[in-house]
Amino acid sequence: MSKSFDMIVIGAGPGGYVAAIRGAQLGLKVAIVEREHLGGICLNWGCIPTKAMLRTSEVFHLMHRAKEFGLKAEGIGYDLDAVVKRSRAIAKQLNSGVGHLLKKNKVAVLMGEATLPAKGKVSVKTENGTEELTSNNIVLATGARARELPGLEADGDLVWTYKHALVPKRMPKKLLVIGSGAIGIEFASFYNALGSETTVVEVMDRILPVEDAEISTFAKKQFEKQGMTIREKAMVKQLDRGKGKVTAHIEAAGKVTKEEFDTVISAVGIVGNTEGLGLEALGVNVDRTHVVTDVRCRTGVDGLYAIGDIAGAPWLAHKASHEGVMVAELIAGGHPHAVDADSIAGCTYCLPQVASVGLTEAQAKEQGYDVKVGRFPFIGNGKAIALGEPEGLVKTVFDAKTGALLGAHMVGAEVTELIQGYVVGRQLETTEEDLMQTVFPHPTLSEMMHEAVLDAWGRAIHY
Repeated sequence: MSKSFDMIVIGAGPGGYVAAIRGAQLGLKVAIVEREHLGGICLNWGCIPTKAMLRTSEVFHLMHRAKEFGLKAEGIGYDLDAVVKRSRAIAKQLNSGVGHLLKKNKVAVLMGEATLPAKGKVSVKTENGTEELTSNNIVLATGARARELPGLEADGDLVWTYKHALVPKRMPKKLLVIGSGAIGIEFASFYNALGSETTVVEVMDRILPVEDAEISTFAKKQFEKQGMTIREKAMVKQLDRGKGKVTAHIEAAGKVTKEEFDTVISAVGIVGNTEGLGLEALGVNVDRTHVVTDVRCRTGVDGLYAIGDIAGAPWLAHKASHEGVMVAELIAGGHPHAVDADSIAGCTYCLPQVASVGLTEAQAKEQGYDVKVGRFPFIGNGKAIALGEPEGLVKTVFDAKTGALLGAHMVGAEVTELIQGYVVGRQLETTEEDLMQTVFPHPTLSEMMHEAVLDAWGRAIHY
């Protein structure tokens, strides 16, 4: 027997479950379908468990610096199984929390595989049979998975994806990370801090290629200080797998070299989960595994929306959540603002952290802006020195004519928390004058944000 809903959401990740809850808050009758885990990849196998592991490596790193702080720490070590157990326990706790929130908001939850046999219809294959649902509003939030290149496929033993890297059965002695985006660099940072001899290979001309070039360069120097080997403008052409080892064929400057590793992590991007849903028959436009949408996540098929990773870049949980809220409000008859991709912050939780929002200096110039650029180093900030974190940089990019904040870029301790100040500034369309007149508390790392604004107009006080 068919069940009718005001809104059906397919996928219970940070986009889907947030959309479902917001829809329910607005009085809609909502169902959500999930084939694997409530909370999706982010909560169970991405954002949250990786941050738990990175916190472990950060504490481990600080323990080795105990003497700097007048402390004594001897016999420092780690229990890999316990590190993984803590990470998984945190993911499980939050998974249960999502289930509670959906129940609290009276969202109908179906665990199973969804297909769209026709417009307005969702068929869900569950362990108890098939459920047929109908709705005039269906939201696709099926997310994405790791991209695998021919010859570099993961096997869970010698070659890992992010999932394998989150539940390692052993600590790599010599690790190769293919790809230096957020996922690759975070795992490189974690394993390097715990003692793996780590090499990162990036096909682009610099690591963290979506970041401002100055920030990428700064981060690279810090990674190399920590013992990482960084190889840019290089490509892994082949992996020869043997007993307990992998021989990587790495091409750079037209020359191929061979190097042995005991573990490889492939982090070469993601692929949207669009297969098996029946999108082609409905006339949905799918471009390079991602559903094409307008600024309000509409697919062009009446009543069908796509949010989060399946709808393309930026592939960020907070972007997915905000799109979920927007779509729910649209379905409920509201007039929400479209999500502005240029005002969404990107955060990478490596050591040191990297965070940014808006245009890089190069992008601003390419778009024809006359720019003013401000910089402030961590070494000029009292709180950073007191924390023992004097290595870092805050960079701001302004439109010289209007004073509009075009972009902000940071590398250093806790910048993933600091960046939200600039995000709010962009959302409120503040100018350099507004930011200059803002009183920042002392002593805080946030004072560097103020100084970086002042510096763009040649008015920095402490540097």
